[in-house]
Amino acid sequence: MFRHARAALRTITRRTAVPSLATCEGLIVGGPDEFPGIKVSEVMEGRVRFVGLPAVDLGTDVDWCSDPHGNRSWAMNLHALRWVGRLVVEHERSGGRDLLARAAEISEDWVRKNPRGGAGVSPWAWAEHPIALRAPALVRLSAHVRTAWLSDSLVEHARLLSDPALYRQGHNHGLDQDIALLAIGCRLGHEPWRDLAVRRMTASAELAIDAQGALREQAPRYGIYVHRRLGTALEALRRSGAEIPAGLAERRAALEAYIGHATQPDGRLVPIGDSPADTRPAGFAPEEATVGVFDDGYVFGRTAWNDPRSAYYSIRFGPGRGFHGHEDHLGVTYHAHGRDILVEAGFHSYERTAYRAWTTSPEAHNVPFVVDAEFRGGTATRLVGSSLRRTRQSYRLTDDAYGVSRTRTVLVNHGADLMAVLDEVPPGATLRNRWHLAPSLRVVSNRDGRVVLADGDWRATLVQLAMPSCRPRGGQAAQPGTISLGYLRNTETTTLLSPAARSLLTLVVPGTGDPEVSHSAGRLTVGTPAGPVSFTFSLDLPCPATAAG
Repeated sequence: MFRHARAALRTITRRTAVPSLATCEGLIVGGPDEFPGIKVSEVMEGRVRFVGLPAVDLGTDVDWCSDPHGNRSWAMNLHALRWVGRLVVEHERSGGRDLLARAAEISEDWVRKNPRGGAGVSPWAWAEHPIALRAPALVRLSAHVRTAWLSDSLVEHARLLSDPALYRQGHNHGLDQDIALLAIGCRLGHEPWRDLAVRRMTASAELAIDAQGALREQAPRYGIYVHRRLGTALEALRRSGAEIPAGLAERRAALEAYIGHATQPDGRLVPIGDSPADTRPAGFAPEEATVGVFDDGYVFGRTAWNDPRSAYYSIRFGPGRGFHGHEDHLGVTYHAHGRDILVEAGFHSYERTAYRAWTTSPEAHNVPFVVDAEFRGGTATRLVGSSLRRTRQSYRLTDDAYGVSRTRTVLVNHGADLMAVLDEVPPGATLRNRWHLAPSLRVVSNRDGRVVLADGDWRATLVQLAMPSCRPRGGQAAQPGTISLGYLRNTETTTLLSPAARSLLTLVVPGTGDPEVSHSAGRLTVGTPAGPVSFTFSLDLPCPATAAG
């Protein structure tokens, strides 16, 4: 009996033993890509700069509650300590002992001044994402500094990273949490932490990325981030000796198609959701198909790959808004002749401002809205029909986000470039639509349902017709607007607001200020610089139930 009791006691002791740097010499996993580029010389002089904002003088006695720019992202980066991790990496490269000494000094100061639950501690100190980003920096430091304060802090970080109440499954924060827990588990030789990280990472990736590669977070920019971080995770798993789950590598590879299709011919990512308009993905090979339809809510199409003058479009549908998505369902963008034409308001920042709220609203996107009806956020939109041919694609989408069925049919013709958009609501309701124009375009003519746009000598025309009569529908209002060119960067532009109608066809014709439009026997013909384009009133798809005659 006593023998069994002693065995049970040894088991309990093993389970509750606290790992320590004093007794462990585990692997350092994760690479320099964990830590963003900083000006090491500035940090050594007591200055830091984050998220493109001006440098801030922290001095040698850091005030960890400081937020000189009043910017959430800046405050988060301060407490993430990734900038300290860069000092350690630079020490490893150059051998500079002063770099390591400064990294240790800052880290110990952070630990001492930011006790969890302590009075006056910044809320960013122990927020779930800074914890996840800070832990790898402390692990990297532990390769050179073996002290009780650092060992204890790593254990505290691991316990919080293990807490299911703080875990962000299916989200990029969750992936960062998994990478951090894996790093600490490997460093302290604690297999339960390492194994938990691998299990969660695999399940989370299958939730976050569908089999086609579309990211649940509803912003292609985060597809780039998750792809890079999964690369870090896979390399960490290889170095740790853990078996790499097949599903993890497969989901990462699937992301590449999603990111590739979401990249415009000019090399910029289409600014859907929280995706800055100046993001330029690198290293993603073109797909064979020129059209990508992702069941999770995206259509991307182009005339050809590797041609900067290729036409390009995007369309949004799918589940209701989540994570980094916007209320952009039925929204379209259009790029042709090497120019943006129809654009999104884009991503500005995570600051809690009225402008940030507006950028996520339907009003900031190229969508139809029902007059005198209340928008119901989070409504799903269905893709109910499509026709995919090499030089022409058509799609029909529908939802009841305004309490009645609204239907949008989109046709894009290639070669002879043209976009046609038919918006419809049932009898008794009327709609209007908004078109956010690229900032390079100015309105030079607006009459009789035709709005002529100019960029220097280049012209494009937006034509609106009441359907099914095909009569020109005048009364477009050209309003001043604002879109974001990148993080914290805005510019003025023009937004076109259509007149009210039950069924409204919008034609976007690049390259001409005077396209000929005619109709006969249920077909329209539109003149383009590359020749006439003809299609049926239903844009080559069967008439939907809500069609107006």
